[in-house]
Amino acid sequence: MGAAPLPIRHGLTLGEAAGWVARTRGYRVEVVAMEGYDPTAGPGFGWPSLDLPWVNPSPNAGSLNMARCYPGSVLLEGTTLSEGRGTTRPLEGLGAPGLDAGGILRDLADEAPGWTDGCLLRPCAYEPTFQKHRGELCRAIHVHADHPGVDPRAFRPHRLFAMLIKLASRRAGTLWSREPYEYERERLAIDLISGGPGLREWVEDPSAKPADLDSLLAPDERAWVSERRPHLLYPE
Repeated sequence: MGAAPLPIRHGLTLGEAAGWVARTRGYRVEVVAMEGYDPTAGPGFGWPSLDLPWVNPSPNAGSLNMARCYPGSVLLEGTTLSEGRGTTRPLEGLGAPGLDAGGILRDLADEAPGWTDGCLLRPCAYEPTFQKHRGELCRAIHVHADHPGVDPRAFRPHRLFAMLIKLASRRAGTLWSREPYEYERERLAIDLISGGPGLREWVEDPSAKPADLDSLLAPDERAWVSERRPHLLYPE
């Protein structure tokens, strides 16, 4: 995505990503590895949560939990569902007026129980002060991936939020946004965000199962794991 064909959850530090871009584009760069950095170690698993404060890199990037959810919650920008902008916890869940959050969570547990690994989900409510559904009471689902009892290494936000969108669409009908997205005015925002029509078509197909999305995503994921390995400076 963006200026280089990186997956949205690429698993690289900024330095490792710079090294990957340089080598794949024929640039020269020297990256100095950090001492003592281990992204496999808790409690931060990549973020030194006991050593450094969180500083927002963007107005709606307010927490480590948001950063962990974002590879999935960004899909909501291509829908009419609220991603929580206008609340104190943007991009950590989804909501809409009249959303049957409890029913969605029950269906999620029945149809894709493994896709809730590494996080906790709870029904809640909020009223956005701006953007989608401003001033309306939204029934919502909040995703927690920073609780001491969860394992962020097992968390698969892209699959989780894709399934939440599918289950919400089953109840409310088509939820795709038709508004222009960033610089794009022709393609649907969801197709731009997800890299093509595959995810949208999976959501729209009533017979499509979680395993079908796995089959769609897995080949590219395996290829990326192999491609990134030579550029890693720290333990996997």
